[in-house]
This record gives sequence, C-alpha cells and structure tokens, in this order.
Amino acid sequence: MATRTTAEPGRSTLSSWAAGQRKLRPQRFTPAADGLRFAFYGRMSTVDSQDRASSCRWQRDYAGDLVAGHGRIVVEFFDEGVSRRVPWPDRPQAARLLAAVTDAARGFDAIVVGEYERAFHGQQLEQLTPTLLRHGVQLWLPETYGPVDFDNPRQLALLDLLGVRSQREVSRARHRTTAAMRAQAELQGRHLGGRPPYGYRLVDAGPHPNRAHAAWGRRLHRLEPDPATAPHVRWIFEQRLAGRSVASITRALNDTGVPCPSGADPARNPHRSGQRWMLTTVAAILANPRYTGRQVWNRQRTDHDDIEPDGTITRHQEIQRWNTAPHWVISRQIAHPPLVTEEQFVAVQAIHTAPTPADGTPRRYILAGLVCCGVCGRIMDSHWVHGRPGYRCRHGHTSTRTRTSTQPKILYIREDHLLDRIRHDRGLHRRHPALRSPDPEKLAAYLRTNNMIIVCDHHAWTIEAETAIYPLTPAGSFLATTAKIPAQRDGDHAKHEQPSQFVWK
Repeated sequence: MATRTTAEPGRSTLSSWAAGQRKLRPQRFTPAADGLRFAFYGRMSTVDSQDRASSCRWQRDYAGDLVAGHGRIVVEFFDEGVSRRVPWPDRPQAARLLAAVTDAARGFDAIVVGEYERAFHGQQLEQLTPTLLRHGVQLWLPETYGPVDFDNPRQLALLDLLGVRSQREVSRARHRTTAAMRAQAELQGRHLGGRPPYGYRLVDAGPHPNRAHAAWGRRLHRLEPDPATAPHVRWIFEQRLAGRSVASITRALNDTGVPCPSGADPARNPHRSGQRWMLTTVAAILANPRYTGRQVWNRQRTDHDDIEPDGTITRHQEIQRWNTAPHWVISRQIAHPPLVTEEQFVAVQAIHTAPTPADGTPRRYILAGLVCCGVCGRIMDSHWVHGRPGYRCRHGHTSTRTRTSTQPKILYIREDHLLDRIRHDRGLHRRHPALRSPDPEKLAAYLRTNNMIIVCDHHAWTIEAETAIYPLTPAGSFLATTAKIPAQRDGDHAKHEQPSQFVWK
C-alpha cells in the first residue's frame, strides 16, 4: 500500500520525500564534536549580474568543507553589491562582523571565508590582523588549508601574494573595461548607459552586438530629441549666446512654468522635488557637450580619498570629480541628432559673466585657471584685493554653511608675488627659459601652451608640468611670515575670516 507524503511548509513534495527516506545500506559515520564556532563571511560584487543564492551557497559550501571535523558555522555575514576595494568598516555585513569581533559575547571563535579574493583586497587583511589578534579570533582560509598562523613567515608571504593578486585582478578588470568603453564611445558612439540628458529620450537601437548579451535579450539604446523638452534646450543656448546671464535664464524658465529636468522625468529623479529650475541645472546643460550630437564619455571620475582611519584599518570615501576637457572621450562621428552646433557650444563655453566694478575699471587676471589649491585640488578663484589681482580658495566652503574648526584655512595668493617668483627661479629657467619673460601675458601663454599649472598651499608653491615638478618657494622667503587677512568686506564676513599664512602688502 502506498504511503502518502505531505510536503512540509517551504518544501516541495519531492524534497520532503527525499529528506524522509531511510538509509538503504551501512555507511561509515563518526559523530562530529562541537569543536569551534565559526562565523562565515562572503561577498559578491554585483546584484544584477550575480545570483545571491548560488554565490552565497558555493562560498558557504567551500568554507563548510574547510572547517568540517573542526567545528560548525553558527552565523553568516554576506555582503551584496559591494566591491572588494571597499574597506571592511564600510561594508554593511563586514562592519557588523567587526563589531561582533569586539563583543565578548560574540558567540563564535573564528572567522572562515570561502575564497580570499571574495573577502580581502590589497593590504586589508594586514590591517585587520591586529584586531583579530587583540580579541583572540582565528581566521580560516582555504588558501592556508585551515587557520592562519600570523607568526609563520611562509604564510605571511602567501597572504601578501594573495593580496597583490587580488588587487591586480581588480586593476586588470578595470583597465579592460575602461579600454572597451573608451573604444565603444569613440569609435562607435555607443550610449553606455545612464540617464539621458534633458532634451533627449532613449530609444531602441537594435540587438546587442555581443552574441551572449543578445541571447540574454539585452539591446542597445541611443539618444533621440524629446519633442517636449528639446526646444527648451535650444532656447537656453540661444539666450546664452545673446548675452543673457545664467541667473536670468533660470528665472525666465521658472516664470514661464517650464518643467525642470526632475519635473519632466520624475521616474529617474525620485530624490528631487521637481518643482523649480536651479542655476546649477542651467549651467550644467550649457556645459554638456552631448548636445552637439557627439557621444562624450569620461567627463567624471571616481576618486578614493582617504578619511580618518578606523583603528588600524585604512578607510576611504568615493568622491565624484569632473575631468577636464582634454581627458574626455569624444566620438569621431555624430552619434545622435544634435540640438546645437559645435560652434554654438564652443562659443557658449567662452562666455563668462563677471560683476562690473563700481569704478568701471576692468579687472584682469593673467593667471586665471592656472593656479590650483594644493590643499583641496580645486582651481583657485580670481579675487581682487586692495586694488590688485589675486587668487583665493575657500576649499568648497560657502556662506550658507557655518565653518568648523576642522576645515582648512582660506588660502590667498597675490598674482604679482607668483609672477615675481616664476621670473626669478633659476632652477625652473634651466628647462623653461621662456618663463624669464617680463611680459606677464607671454609668461601665462607659455604656461597654458605647455600644460603647466601652479600649485599652492600654505607652505610651498610649485609648478607642475606633465613630466616634472619645479618648487618655487625657497626657505626663508616672505611666505614664512604669518599675518591675518585684512578686512575685505563690511559686516560680519570680515569678522569671521580665517587667518592666512600669507602677507598682503
């Protein structure tokens, strides 16, 4: 008589049947002792291209095979969508694991991972080691066939090699991906993803040229003018070419009720209000070269800036920064219908609106755009003080935010001091004799032609060329004197200015 099998909740009938079957033949079996309690850590980089269940399973199974007979895994920590380059304190699950390590009631004795490259990158393990040793937590790796012996020189050498290999694997993948995207943008004019610029919409451009991607159903997309918003982009450029300020254009758009980009496409901008145009929005449209019909890639980059270390673990934050135009990748052919001509776009970039002095005297800054801040990396603002041109960097501070004691001091540099130092630096003149010129215009033109910039901070000035750096600040110069910045404006602004390391004479 057949026996009816009832499926358990969460299991199929077949799974329930298989789990209930008795052994059909004797097997050698040794009861496992409790042994060590392990915390499993795993990670996968992408959510869209990887399956969490399968990725976690194979890493967990590999770790389980490693600790079999020595103990059991009692808790799991698995990061999803996190690059191995991200430090442990900045990974959600790794941070939880670190917090548990420091807890005396953590409930586990050791950490086990399924693959070194899934857990560590570069010197991350070396930085994590003091924390593990201080709290008596072992680390088990398949590459060491068990627990890591941090006193064994051979194992330490192996861990260094694994760290370098993990870092090399990431660098190689990034280089290949970057090179491929550069070629696709320049040679094919391909749309490489992301939101379409205001004034355009995405349309289907056929199957993906990669056969594997095409088999998965992926298709290419291209930009096409949006009938509802493209006329507004053309109008913005026309008004700017007519001499109208960015602020005036912004007010006109708001007064006439033109939907702003986030209002016209709320699905792609859920984090914005979509109510009004902002000055920065209009400025970004005027600076976007994709309106010329050419595909432009690599306008932005991601820098990994170090922040305050967490104990012995070095941490960093990802910051998006704009690349200068020479680093852009521009398609050789027109990739999509243009909204403005290339001549119109270039002409708009040459328009700069500056406040007119009260006395009507024009103010000229010979080194504008050539002086960079060595503290924060920004191009220093042209600034007129006591009837003379100079350059200032507030390191991103604006009057809308209160300054804190941790923010760097405002940096001020006089233009005549810079020019004088460049003209009299003999070490610089050995390679660049043209910089002896008494004509400031010729001197600045030479710097621009040879892609040379001036980098200044509170202690030193240098000129950076493409292949060399020339210091401009000898010991004992006038830069060593400290004084307060003279009051430059009436009211509270002058009272709260920070002291500078430079004297304005």
